[in-house]
Amino acid sequence: MSTDTEWKQNGSLQAATLPTQYELPCEDAENLETERHKLQMDLLIYPLRSWLSQRQRDSYVGGNMFVYFSMAQVRGEDFRGPDVFVVLGVPSGERRCWVVWHEGKGPDLVIELLSDKTARQDKGRKKQVYEQQLQVPEYFWYDPFDPADFVGFELQDGVYQPIALTGQGHLTSRRLGLVLRHWEGVHVNVRTTWLRWALADGTLLPTPEEAQAQEQQRAEAERQRAETAEAEVARLRALLAGRDTPSGD
Repeated sequence: MSTDTEWKQNGSLQAATLPTQYELPCEDAENLETERHKLQMDLLIYPLRSWLSQRQRDSYVGGNMFVYFSMAQVRGEDFRGPDVFVVLGVPSGERRCWVVWHEGKGPDLVIELLSDKTARQDKGRKKQVYEQQLQVPEYFWYDPFDPADFVGFELQDGVYQPIALTGQGHLTSRRLGLVLRHWEGVHVNVRTTWLRWALADGTLLPTPEEAQAQEQQRAEAERQRAETAEAEVARLRALLAGRDTPSGD
C-alpha cells in the first residue's frame, strides 16, 4: 500500500504515535447530499450489513465518513470519504472515522454515488487514490439520477480493470460473492431505479423493513398451515367417533 513513511517503517504500521479516530476530524459542514443520495446510501449499507452479520463474517460496512490513510491527507485537510465502503476481516462496531494505521487495513470495496458536483472527482482523482494509494480491490460508481452511469473496477496487478456486466446487466463483486443490480421500485415513498445488492441469481438482499414483512408473511403462512392441520385432525376425530358409535336396532 502506498502511504506515508511517517506511519510505515519496515513494512509495519507505527500506529502508537499517530492520531486515533477520536483525535481526527470526523465532520465536514460542506459534505451534503440530496435526499435520494441518502436513501440510496442506506439501501446499500443496511441490507449488506445484515447479510454479513447473519453469516458471522467479521466486517465493517460504513458510508459518508472519512477514511484516513495518510498523514499528508490529514495535513492537507483532505477529509472526504467514500459514500459506501466495506472492510472484511475486522471487528464490527461503531467508528467515528476509519483510520487505516489503527485498523490495520483499508476498504475491500468502495461505492461512490455520483452527482453533478462530485462526478468528475469520483471518476478521476478519487479513482486514482483508491487505485494507487489505498489499493481498494473493488471500486464501483453509480448515479442515482442516471442509472445507466453504473461502472465497476477490479484491481489487477495494481491497476483497475473494468468489471464486465453479466447477461442480466449486473456487476459482480468477487470479494463479497454478490452482485449489484438495478431495481425499479418504491423505497421510503420514492419510486425510481435503485442500486441494490443481490445474490448471484438476482435475489435481492432485503432491507430491514422487507425482512420484517417477509418474517410476518412466513409466520402468517405457518399459522394458517397449523390451523388447517388442526381442523383436519378435528374432522378425522369426529369421523372416527361417528364410526365407533353403536347404531340402534
